[in-house]
Amino acid sequence: MNNFDPQAYGPVFAALIETNRRRAIDVGRHDVGPWPVLVDLTIEAAFAHLCSEFEPTQPQDRDMAMCCISAVWLMHDYLEESHKISQMVDTPSGSLWHGMMHRREGDFANAKYWFRRAGRHAVFDPLGQRAAELAAERGEIQSASRIITRGEWDPFAFVDLCESVLDGGRPEVHELCLDLQQAEWEILFDFCYRASHGR
Repeated sequence: MNNFDPQAYGPVFAALIETNRRRAIDVGRHDVGPWPVLVDLTIEAAFAHLCSEFEPTQPQDRDMAMCCISAVWLMHDYLEESHKISQMVDTPSGSLWHGMMHRREGDFANAKYWFRRAGRHAVFDPLGQRAAELAAERGEIQSASRIITRGEWDPFAFVDLCESVLDGGRPEVHELCLDLQQAEWEILFDFCYRASHGR
């Protein structure tokens, strides 16, 4: 069950992500509305709501905070800007965002390279569960069996599924891919946001 609440991530992120997060599985089209906010988005501004007069503004884990910034750019279809950030984050989470960006631009081999660098990630279990729910809701159990291995998310199989859909796959599977990509984005964003300040 999906319980993603944009308000849980502070006012700056909420304003940027309280929108349609079900984005194209290809490059999409730049969402020009948030551009002025995105170009001025800094870690300090995005996480300022966490500080008090007794605590610093800086998140505990700047790499995870940078992942959140990269994620927001990606969600609004600014792949190049997202890429500039994620390629500077040499962590498993940074590699996942990097791979997701390359998958969307259609560079499937490069996406898999970055997913290999990420290795097994903590989000794969909850993402596998959510993927199974979404596939069941759409009656696409066979598609789910292709992207869930031993109960957890298989990012390589999802690359293949997206590629097959973009090559003319069934519309029902395309809809499922949109659902899955949204779940992937939300679960990984939540993980990075919480990890950025030690939760």
